[in-house]
Amino acid sequence: MYKTVPEGVALAQDIRAGLALPLKDRDVLVAPPFTALAAVAEALRGSDVLLGAQNMHWEREGAFTGEISPAMLKQVGCSHVILGHSERRHIFGESDDMVARKTRAAVDNGLTPILCVGETLPERESSLTLEVVERQLERALRALTPDEASRAVVAYEPVWAIGTGRTATPAQAQEVHAFIRKRLSATHGEPVAAALRILYGGSVKPDNVDGLMAEPDVDGALVGGACLKAESFLRIVHYQRV
Repeated sequence: MYKTVPEGVALAQDIRAGLALPLKDRDVLVAPPFTALAAVAEALRGSDVLLGAQNMHWEREGAFTGEISPAMLKQVGCSHVILGHSERRHIFGESDDMVARKTRAAVDNGLTPILCVGETLPERESSLTLEVVERQLERALRALTPDEASRAVVAYEPVWAIGTGRTATPAQAQEVHAFIRKRLSATHGEPVAAALRILYGGSVKPDNVDGLMAEPDVDGALVGGACLKAESFLRIVHYQRV
């Protein structure tokens, strides 16, 4: 919940300007608040920067005051939508079932779901990380065919590392990412698992992105606070392979 419409447009313009050279081996996406989606879409028109939303409801329309539908996001120019973010789960009480319904609706409406999974600090300390991630992953994707699942994106975001300044080590991130890929191979087939993009999202910053991206199963980053300034976000986009 950052940036007014003019602030969001200015940030999008700065990001666009910082991507002067085509990035052939990576994609860039921004997900501003609902109020700024239309204006940011216009600011990015003609560029390679993709547009996503931070959340949505699973119904196309209806008496759901305060909600946004998949059709509304498509109409404004979104190609992606973030679903099941830890803040939606833990602050606003979204259940695995709700996230699953949203994931199904996103696919049905031609949106790419960015499905967030991850454990809290007590869950990690109780050695429940993989159990929690498996449950969240399975319930959200079990209704998707292999072809549908291949069009999704998964983001592993350890809740204990979001906004705390703590970051999972590259090895910790790799362990969970490899587990996610293994589970998808078992449920939806090896080709789907191999092609799946798995992002890391937990206090990604310019000074740690290179190490994270060096891991074989870390395919990208879901960036939080570091995306609020073009300079830091662009450094992450232009990570150095190590």
